[in-house]
Order: sequence, then structure tokens, then C-alpha cells
Amino acid sequence: MAAKSDGAPVSLRNDILPECLPGSDERSPQCLPDRKRYSLHDCSWTLCALLVFFSDGASDLWLAADYYLSRNYWWFALTLVFVIVPSVVVQVLSFRWFAYDYSDTNDSSTAAAAVAASGAESHFTTKDSDQPGAGRDAEFGKLPKTGTMGGARGCCRAFMWLFQCFIHIFQLAQVWRYVHALYLGVQSRWRGDHERRHFYWRMMFESADISMLRLLESFLKSAPQLVLQLSIMVQASQVLPLQGLSASASLVSLSWMIASYQKVLRDSRDDKLPMSYKAVSVQILWHLFTIGARTMAFALFASVFQLYFGIFIVAHWCIMTFWIIQGETDFCMSKWEEVIYNMMVGIVYVFCWFSVREGRTRCRMLIYSVVVFIENAALTTFWYVYRGPHTSDFNALIIVCMVASSYALGTFFMLVYYCLLHPDGPISGWGWGVPEEVAVESCLSPASSLPPDVVASPPRTLQRTKGGDREQMGGANADVFLVRTLKRGAKPNLPPLAPRTEGPVIRIDLPRKKYPAWDAHFIDRRLRKTILVLEGAAPVTPRIQYRCLGSATEVMEYETTV
Repeated sequence: MAAKSDGAPVSLRNDILPECLPGSDERSPQCLPDRKRYSLHDCSWTLCALLVFFSDGASDLWLAADYYLSRNYWWFALTLVFVIVPSVVVQVLSFRWFAYDYSDTNDSSTAAAAVAASGAESHFTTKDSDQPGAGRDAEFGKLPKTGTMGGARGCCRAFMWLFQCFIHIFQLAQVWRYVHALYLGVQSRWRGDHERRHFYWRMMFESADISMLRLLESFLKSAPQLVLQLSIMVQASQVLPLQGLSASASLVSLSWMIASYQKVLRDSRDDKLPMSYKAVSVQILWHLFTIGARTMAFALFASVFQLYFGIFIVAHWCIMTFWIIQGETDFCMSKWEEVIYNMMVGIVYVFCWFSVREGRTRCRMLIYSVVVFIENAALTTFWYVYRGPHTSDFNALIIVCMVASSYALGTFFMLVYYCLLHPDGPISGWGWGVPEEVAVESCLSPASSLPPDVVASPPRTLQRTKGGDREQMGGANADVFLVRTLKRGAKPNLPPLAPRTEGPVIRIDLPRKKYPAWDAHFIDRRLRKTILVLEGAAPVTPRIQYRCLGSATEVMEYETTV
């Protein structure tokens, strides 16, 4: 199956560009490469993510052991189930990814190597879905066959398989991936230019994997664990130190992973501006307080109405999942995978807002926020009215005020993020800060001055575009991306980048994925293999070209070769 994505050639963030010119906007494409080098802040962020992971898991296991020693076997079983089951699910998915990535890749490797060796201006395509690495240019001739592996290489592969089995059996896949991403990032910093680009590719792939795995684990483990421990506290009318530690670690893990997911997503895409660590910190506080208020309302209601709480959660999840499916998301490579993805996002929507498609999200976020506010108020009110006699009116009023103030603080930090720290610039009123739009040519048309088989490298960073802008454009000369300027005082006339015409081109036969999904070469692991082999074999960095929806000739060319 060929990968999908919308006609723009996507170039690496870490390609070499002219230095930042005096007076240029610091977020302009010319200024980006210096900031996108792996930095000490990136290293510290990974180490903090490891600390959050260990604190969350260790506190839950410690609490489960304490329940067992205290003869609270029912609480012990529930706490342990919410630790083991999500961890096993994540380990299975992680090992499946490893098995595919590390399997013998003769087809894609030899094809990519043949393309890289054939010349500097060769094109490489992924049109044959059964042979994901097969090139279409006839001049490549018959691809070479790889020989049998030597004894030393076979032993290394066997050791790697045993090592990964050991890692996944002991539930340490996330730790290994964090350490591996840290190693790749450091290597991309220390190595030479060509090796730096190669290690940066691999580091971004690894970061994408760990972000998706940790986000899945957080909402399968940390979210229900947080609700469970808060319910136990309310029901028992006391807060044990270990309970408070476990609940706090779960809450921090949830808010951390949502913000980390968004940051890695933006850092990996060339058509998105990166998110600063200041913005990430504010986003963590936003989710920390909103999820805290949400889970406190859940815990209060569940401590009195266990059965009705289960019905409410299932009903809310079904409604949110239907809402997401109705929005026609475009994340996965097949329909059934898309449905599973929507179901998982429906779990996220039980606790917090999560953008799943391109376009203006303010209306959808407003609807979701109003619904959550009404639900939180109703759940807390039902608990206040039907609470047990062991909770005094004064204590109950304090708890209600805590839920309300936590949600208000979360809303405040959300407004701070969108009004001051959003990567695309501040949002004022109901529109973006600057209404002007600048067209950026990202897909060659027949009238282009470049040869029709040459893909020019676009600016390394494009501001976020509206989904409708791309889908409604037509005609052979239509521009694919509409880019918003960041500030009224910014200089719009940046020196144009000279197009790169050398090196292999990976042509992906589908329109570019919509925000917030990763590009196809991050989702489709076959394309990862091709990119990494080309990156290591070619003298220059391979370029990626997605199908252009704006060019009729381009669409016909792709349709006749699929």
C-alpha cells in the first residue's frame, strides 16, 4: 500500500540553509536550522520524561504493594490491573514495530541502494505497494541481490533479537526507546554534516514512536489509575501519602504526555512551526488543572454511583468517538486502523481536549469545553446532594471549590497558550492576529521555470494551513499551502532559497496527511526503511514529494502509475 499525503516536496528540517540574516524574523525558515539542532534542552527534556515515566510506574507498584500488605485485596487487584494490562498492550505494540523495523529488508534496501548509486539526479518512487521499495526508472536495470549474512552479522542480529525480547518481557520498551532517542540525538549533534542528518532522521522517527506509545499508555493506565485512587480517597474520607503520590504522578504523566506529543509532532513536521519549551510548560499546566478537575469530578461521582458512573463513561466515550469519526480524520493508512485510532482518541476525549484534524478548532474546542463544564458541574452536584453522612458540609464545599478553581486555572492557562505562546502566533478575538495570507509555491506547475521532473525544496517551515484551503484549491497552477505571516512588523521579503535538484526523490502517491497526524513517512514504516537506506547510501539527503492536488497533470500521472 502506497503512503499518502498533498503534493509538496517535504525537505528535512536539518538541511543546510543560509544563515539567519540580520533583521529577519527569528522564526523564519532561514533561522530555523540553528535552532533545530539537538540541544541541551532537548536532552534535558528526554531525561525529565524518563523521570516522569519511572515515578508514575514506581508509585503505582508501591501503592499496590501497600494495599496488599494492608489486606485491601480488592484495591490491590484494581491498582495492579491498571498497571499491568496497559503496559503489556504497549509492549506488544512496541515489539511489533521492532520486529518490522529489524526484519530483513532486502527489497527496499537493494532498491534504494541502486537508486543512490545510479546517479545524483535519480528519482525514486514508492508506487508499487507490493514492492514498497521498488523504483520505476528503467535505467536502474536489475537490482542487485544481497548475499548471505556473515557469521558475525548473524550473531549480532540474534543478540539484538534476544536483547529486545528481554527488554519487552521486563516491560522496559519505553525506557529503551527513550535512551535510544537520546543516543541518536547526541550523535546527530556530534557527527559530521551528512551523518548528522541521518541520525536526526532516526531520532525523529524514534521520538514519534515513543510519543505515540506513551500517549496510549497514559490514557490506558494513568487516567483510570487517577480516577481509581481519587475514588478510594473520597470513599475512605482520608488521603494516605502513597495514594496522594500515586495520584499526583498519574496526573503529571497525563499532562506531560499530551504536551510532549504535540511538541514532537510539530518538531518533526516541516510544515509546522516548532513549539517552544515555554509553550510546552504552559500547555502542561493547562492539562494538569483541567484533567485534575475532570478526574476529581469523576471520583466524587463514582464514590456514590458506581454503576451509573460506568454508564456515563461508556456513553460519553461513544458520543465522542462518533463525533471524531464524523469529522473524517486522516491519520492511519487504512480504514480499520483509522476507526481504532478514533476509538482511542475517544478515550482521550473522556478526559481532555485533543485536536484531531486540520482547520479552525476554536468552535469545536468551545463546544467540548462547554460540554465538559456542564458534565463536571452535574457530577459534582450529584455527589454533593447524595454524599454520605461522613462528609461534612464544610468539607464538601471545599471539595466543590477545588474542582471549580482547578477547572478555572486550566482554562486560564489554555488562554495564555493560545493568546501568547501558540507557535503560529497569538490569537486575538475570533481570528488570527494577522489576516493577511502569503502564498507559497510548494508544487510545480506546467508553467514552472524548472524542469517538470525536478522537485524544488520549499521553505523548511510553513505556518499551519486550514484544511479547507487545500481541498478547495483546483487548477493546474493552484498553490497548495497558504501561509500566514506571524507579525504585522515582520519582514515578508526573505531571500528565496535556491532549489535543490540533485539527489534521489521519494515520491509518495497520496495527499499529505492533515494536522495533527504525522506525515506518511512517519506512519508507514516501509517508507522509513527506504528513507534511512537512501540517507545512508546517497551522497545527499533524499527529498520527499507528496502528490499535488492542485495540478491536474500531476494527479493524472499518479493515477496512471498506481
